[in-house]
Amino acid sequence: MSQSISLYKQLANHKLFKKNINFELKRIKLVLKRLGHPERKLNNVINFIGSSGKFTTLYSVKSFIEANKQITSAYISPSLKDIKERFWMGNRYLTHQEIRQSILLIAKLKVPLTIFEVLTVVYILNASKQNTNYHLVEAGALFAKDSTNVFDFPLAQIIVNINKQHLNFLKKKTLDEVVYQKVGFLSNFTEIYVGKQRPDVLRKIKRNLKKNKSKINYPNSWKLIKKDKHFFYKDKKNKIKLNTKNVHSKGLLENLCHAIKIALNLKIDKEVIERTIPNILFEGRFQYLKSGKIKNRLHKNEQILLDGAHAEADAKNLADYLKNIKVPKYAVWAMMKNKEPDLFIKQFKGIFKKIITIPIENEKNCMSAKDLEAIAKKNQFNSERANNFSQAINKITSSEKKIINCIGSLYNVGNILNKN
Repeated sequence: MSQSISLYKQLANHKLFKKNINFELKRIKLVLKRLGHPERKLNNVINFIGSSGKFTTLYSVKSFIEANKQITSAYISPSLKDIKERFWMGNRYLTHQEIRQSILLIAKLKVPLTIFEVLTVVYILNASKQNTNYHLVEAGALFAKDSTNVFDFPLAQIIVNINKQHLNFLKKKTLDEVVYQKVGFLSNFTEIYVGKQRPDVLRKIKRNLKKNKSKINYPNSWKLIKKDKHFFYKDKKNKIKLNTKNVHSKGLLENLCHAIKIALNLKIDKEVIERTIPNILFEGRFQYLKSGKIKNRLHKNEQILLDGAHAEADAKNLADYLKNIKVPKYAVWAMMKNKEPDLFIKQFKGIFKKIITIPIENEKNCMSAKDLEAIAKKNQFNSERANNFSQAINKITSSEKKIINCIGSLYNVGNILNKN
């Protein structure tokens, strides 16, 4: 873990690399050119683009491909517990030493890059050396000038749920502009899969893709259905039971179904998919801690649920799930400064008995516990603040049967998982 923090600090303190976000493709294309175009060596690239659900959709597709005895590489953002998690190379993560050597090689080119661009090049450099069937690439905040938009002929481009996130990166702070930045620059020579959307968002997506020449799979080609307390994926040819104890919300089940649609089109057998579903677990997303140091501190009748989602739409998804659970619910809330905390916490009206706000460890750009507490109280929540996660747990834990929900930040969830 200390090596991971050391690498992040190395990037943050490097004179050549900038921590701020600056969308532009010229810099990374110049670096890739000087490196001999390693991006052209990546076959069967699948981009994952959107606001909510990139990781869970990518991870599901990855699970199905690997269960089919094929090899993937994967680039995800952010990492939860360790920088290595960003770089999956077939059967292992990159080592800290490989990441460090790649950063040194990139620095020698003396091209000023953002940290996310550096990480993208680290992935491309190392993935280009692998004998891999598919390369799965998660986009950053947007896509038009995102550093993952450097592949000329991707095999597929996956559009997950789009909502009003990342407005701080846009001059026009509208949903229309968010949709345009994410889907207005897709390849004309690929296959596009659009996940479940609000009706108004789907109309905007269709408008942006009207002239796109790629084959487009819209979300009306499959359904998530419920029958006798069980959920199923259903299309014209297939009905697949979502036999899982680890995927809990409607939003995550829709992401799983979206991945099933993609896997079927990749000619993965229905039986392979059915066999794989029970093993899929999304770390840090609707994840119950079932063992570990933190779980051991709690009473036997207390559960702890981690969800790093931080947008209004994600909060609504979690709130809809929690409404159906008939035990008292408490929250430990942390959040980064560039989010919309007021819109986020409003979704939990009438759900949490108490909210404890905390800062995020090792994150300068997080909101203070004091500010989050004020927002919670403004929205009529019973709330108080703590200096850290351990103190927050001490304020909540008791013999009362309950669920403790850790919400608002993947970075905070990563810290909790490391402590556990």
